[in-house]
Amino acid sequence: METKQALSALTALAHDSRLAVFRALVQAGTEGMAATKISEHLDLPPSSLSFHLKEMTHAGLVTPRQDGRFIIYVANYLTMNELIAFLTENCCGGNQCSPALCESTCTPTCTPTST
Repeated sequence: METKQALSALTALAHDSRLAVFRALVQAGTEGMAATKISEHLDLPPSSLSFHLKEMTHAGLVTPRQDGRFIIYVANYLTMNELIAFLTENCCGGNQCSPALCESTCTPTCTPTST
């Protein structure tokens, strides 16, 4: 990940509502969540949520997909993991003696339980 991409992602997450949305989408897993459900879950007005989702989509943090008349938003785990890797690339002073201590990625492999 390049510095500009990292700054874009961090800027998009630097708002309490957007951070809450992103965390909810990460928890939802690869199935994602409809915008209406996100709005209800986080008690955000649809117009505000639309703005926040647009910002996060432009930063590459979420991916929308059409599902009938709904738009489903899914967290972009690749971007999230690249951001984490960018932030921690010099972890432990670059010492690779114990990479497991510095490794941190998220790869959803199961369907989350409903909240």
